[in-house]
Amino acid sequence: MNTRIVFLEELTRLRHDILIMASRVEEDLGKALAALRTADPELAREVKADDAVINAMQLKIEDQAAILIATQQPVARDLREMVTIFKITGNLERLGDYAVHTAKAAIKFAGDPPFRSLERLERMGETGKEMLRAAIDAYLGQDGQAARAAAALDDRIDGEHKALTEETLELMKEHPELIKKAVRLLNTSGFLERLGDHVTNICEAIIYMIESKHEELNE
Repeated sequence: MNTRIVFLEELTRLRHDILIMASRVEEDLGKALAALRTADPELAREVKADDAVINAMQLKIEDQAAILIATQQPVARDLREMVTIFKITGNLERLGDYAVHTAKAAIKFAGDPPFRSLERLERMGETGKEMLRAAIDAYLGQDGQAARAAAALDDRIDGEHKALTEETLELMKEHPELIKKAVRLLNTSGFLERLGDHVTNICEAIIYMIESKHEELNE
């Protein structure tokens, strides 16, 4: 079989596997947010257990990509996509970790309810899911402008995180007895804020792949 055809077939499989991995991460983020909203520790434990599955997906995709580089020796645009695949899977794995951190927070909140609504955290997480979906669509569609639009959504997350931080710090001054709960809330907000950063990393890698240039997004 023509080596170019073999390469394209294997690349198609890798793209499909990345879509599956990203969908699994998005599902776990959804479960973690639902666990926060409903104070459901069992749902949170499902997310923690699923982390090993996501890690295994990362290793499988990266092993396949490494084999493809070694056997097909891609150059130019094809090699940039191989590099991008490693960047995407690495950031997806980190997103999975933050889903686990959020799930752990949900377990703690279930046992010791927070002093305020978690709506800002939920909005941050939902925007993170939206960003992830848009970024993977941009990768599969090979669309640099779509990647930029996905990264721009991080402003929403940053805005929610900033507002929550300011509100919580002010409350800590007025009610020192709430400091322990407040720190837990701020830590969880920090995890969700970093979701956007990792999806932005994916978007930057997609732009590099398509346009062969390094671009800082959402500085």
